[in-house]
Amino acid sequence: MKEKFEIDSNSNVLFVTNQCNNHCIMCCQPPQQDNDFNFFYNQNVKLIKSAPKETKVVCITGGEPTLAGNRFIDLVSLVRNELPSTDIHILSNGRTFINNDFTHQLKVSGGDKVFVGVPLHSDYFRDHDIIAGAKGAFNETMLGLYNLADEGIPIELRVVVNRLNYYRLSQLADYIFKNLYFVSWVAFMGMEDTGWATKNASTIWIEPVDYINQLCKAVKELDDWDIPVAIYNIPLCLLPTDYHRFAAQSISDWKTCYLDICKECSVKGKCCGLFGTSKRIYNGLSPI
Repeated sequence: MKEKFEIDSNSNVLFVTNQCNNHCIMCCQPPQQDNDFNFFYNQNVKLIKSAPKETKVVCITGGEPTLAGNRFIDLVSLVRNELPSTDIHILSNGRTFINNDFTHQLKVSGGDKVFVGVPLHSDYFRDHDIIAGAKGAFNETMLGLYNLADEGIPIELRVVVNRLNYYRLSQLADYIFKNLYFVSWVAFMGMEDTGWATKNASTIWIEPVDYINQLCKAVKELDDWDIPVAIYNIPLCLLPTDYHRFAAQSISDWKTCYLDICKECSVKGKCCGLFGTSKRIYNGLSPI
């Protein structure tokens, strides 16, 4: 966690807790059950109060940050009061938002500055629950998404592409169009090879070159249906040129790295690069 925020950084993070009620099998930071809410809250208060007023965005994450309950709501309120022009990006599995009152509290505390990134691993509940490592997670996440929408809170729907879900990306796109048409945008994400992704690599890992066709089909379908869509964490050289417009510079600045061959690339300045924290490098990289 940073000791101070930077105005233009994409990694101004408020880490709320190591606890999580999911146990995603590709989690880059596996959860712990420490009673750490007060410790991180006090650290975060110092960060917020010392942050530049011009800070563009703050990310609230964990673990699962909503497990902190009132401490989580207090943190959102503090960011809103101390940094009124700053966007508040919350990363959550969405399950706590099955509670209508809690979801409403988030809306009241965050106002129009808050948006929530929620992972949906599959259109099929069993696949989602297996990837999330929690029985019943799909149903609770879906209900949480509807409650967020009812409160008018913008939603970034996140899909981490892996060996257990890549073959149903098109079906997932169709499911989103029919059932989650209200989301602000959908982000398909390349996986970071660290934490449980490394431990469970034989089950979960797949190279982007092996799922690009399925990914591009899903992206095109959502785009044709006018649902905003983005591609995170996949270098431009692995994507067809027509799909470069969907790619975002999505990796946190402190994690981003480029290989020596990237120096020769004409689009390096627009590329997300690679995870410097990953244990492996994607296959098929070459300068454009």
